[in-house]
Amino acid sequence: MAPITASTEVARPAQEAFDYVTDPSTMSEWQQGCLRGHMDGAAIRVGSQCKTVRKIGGREREVITEITEYDPPRRWADRGISGPIRAIVAVTVQPIADSSRSRVTIDLDFTGHGIGKLLVPLIVRRQAANEMPDNIKRLKQRLEARH
Repeated sequence: MAPITASTEVARPAQEAFDYVTDPSTMSEWQQGCLRGHMDGAAIRVGSQCKTVRKIGGREREVITEITEYDPPRRWADRGISGPIRAIVAVTVQPIADSSRSRVTIDLDFTGHGIGKLLVPLIVRRQAANEMPDNIKRLKQRLEARH
């Protein structure tokens, strides 16, 4: 299946948009279900781990992803490395016009392992597709409200 894709223009330069959208400590501000997050170290690189705590099925669960692409301020990608449902995320940030604006595009997909093979097509993709428009709207609002 094709990834779930959402895109928005923000009134912020690419570096600022990239830093915000890829910072796990700000993800709870704009991603539904994300409670908190952090990177496993100060230096981010391919192979670094991102840890978030998300509310899934009414319970708090730690989700661990591994950075697979890191090219600031243009591209970030990661993939889940544990659990029955593993997200595959790619963020692309492109400067617009005079570079004071950017376009942020998020591609989201999932792989299922064990019971996740049933849950991804039946529940997870539909729920993520329903949440994505609100998430991208909140991302724009929060990012543009920052000084």
